[in-house]
Amino acid sequence: MQQKLKPERAAKRSSAHADGWMGFWHRQYWDALQYLCRVLCAVLFRVRCDGRRHIPRRGGAILVSNHQSYLDPVLVGIGACRYPTMLARRELFGFAPLRWLIRSLNGIPIDRDGADVAAVKETLRRLKRGQVVVLFPEGTRTRDGRVTPLRSGFAMLARRAGVPIVPVAIDGAWQAWPRTRVLPRPETMQVEYGLPILPEEYEGLNDEQLLAETQRRLEACFALASQKRTRRGGWLTRPRGPLPDEVGKAETKIEDRELRIAN
Repeated sequence: MQQKLKPERAAKRSSAHADGWMGFWHRQYWDALQYLCRVLCAVLFRVRCDGRRHIPRRGGAILVSNHQSYLDPVLVGIGACRYPTMLARRELFGFAPLRWLIRSLNGIPIDRDGADVAAVKETLRRLKRGQVVVLFPEGTRTRDGRVTPLRSGFAMLARRAGVPIVPVAIDGAWQAWPRTRVLPRPETMQVEYGLPILPEEYEGLNDEQLLAETQRRLEACFALASQKRTRRGGWLTRPRGPLPDEVGKAETKIEDRELRIAN
């Protein structure tokens, strides 16, 4: 009798076979590293990830996340039910141990100072092969913890590859590791995966409208993550009571129609 896999394990296995870039031992290495990071993040930062079911189980997808700290790639990755690909600054590949780690996780080097044609082509190739790619279209870490305006490059990638756009909001990472700190400190964190914007939803939108819709959904996810994090309380404090009614409804029924594209 064929063994029945858990949804997350089944999604990972199907995506790995579809991608064709992960062998058995590579998957074991990734799963072990993800498990280790989950334990460390749960202990040190009380990280909670909600809405992971909104990540498509099969096919390519772009995860669009806000950027609060150096911890963000790890925070997005530990909650993903797939094997995501990250884009990393080319300067990070100059440090040998970090270069080995990024390459072992299938990272793509990118030049932030200008149009990196090679990185764009490689990202498109992986999306069309059915892989999940994580982008931080704010371009740099936030200075005050808020979501800043997004750059429009992800819209072009999504259109050309024909893949969904999944908003991902992180709250608490800026409090733990702002730009002014050398090392992070313990802090409660929340990661929220929102409803995807499907290709059939954005095919009638121009780039400006798609950018605005993605910004709106990302800010809605961020507001929900902030409310959940506030309810849970600080790292050394007790929870601060239940969520407000409107946010509680979004938590228990996140598939509601509030996040659909307005007619």
